[in-house]
Amino acid sequence: MSQAIRYPEILEIARRDGKVTVEGLAEHFEVTLQTIRRDLTDLAEAGRLERVHGGAVLPSGTTNIAYEERRQLNAAAKTAMARACAAQVPDDCTVFLNIGTSTEAVANELRHHNNLLVVTNNMNVANTLSQNPNSQVIVTGGSLRQSDGGLVGDITTSTIRQFKFDIGVIGCSAIDQDGDILDFDVQEVGVTRTILAQSRRTFLIADHSKLKRVAPARVTSLGDIDVFFTDRPIEANLKSLCDQWDTDVVVNKVGGVENC
Repeated sequence: MSQAIRYPEILEIARRDGKVTVEGLAEHFEVTLQTIRRDLTDLAEAGRLERVHGGAVLPSGTTNIAYEERRQLNAAAKTAMARACAAQVPDDCTVFLNIGTSTEAVANELRHHNNLLVVTNNMNVANTLSQNPNSQVIVTGGSLRQSDGGLVGDITTSTIRQFKFDIGVIGCSAIDQDGDILDFDVQEVGVTRTILAQSRRTFLIADHSKLKRVAPARVTSLGDIDVFFTDRPIEANLKSLCDQWDTDVVVNKVGGVENC
């Protein structure tokens, strides 16, 4: 069976079941696991699916991918980006880390920094940095989002306004071709805007898959970000915009860092 026949059916199964697995598709089409992995990679490169551990899911324009799936998505790239991001966070400073699996990866890389004051609305970040005896962690409070341990709402934004951060580190759900940073949760958008307003320097950490996705709520522009950490070179038109905005783009390939 050719790819031209498999691809539409793979997408139909993904729409029906919400997810496809390599083993399930290999059995369904009676082909090798390697063949299905190539198919899913091709569909992901075309923006039709997003790869997750053991399979793929449909990219969504109105609701986010489930938290555990996002945690596994591009895990090696997130670690590489997080390491490069953490390297630009000095000791003895105040940092905000917001909701997201990429910012959680940054928290993991900050476990050995000294004398940090970390404020977060991410319970997972707080738990990770509790392992660092040389850092103080403040949790904002707010309405707990049980799906990912995030805190949002008026209490969250009110707490954030009491601080001025040396560095604010945010993630996002999508970035469009005009450089707009997008998200799904309107409450989270309000929190993120407050973080940016209270930060002297702003870092965005987002892997290449975010440049292929869409989300309904605009947070801000890449023009309001000081450093954008990603894992693959961005398209020329977006790079040109970042140059105009003086937004540094740091490409964190697995195994190396490249400044654009």
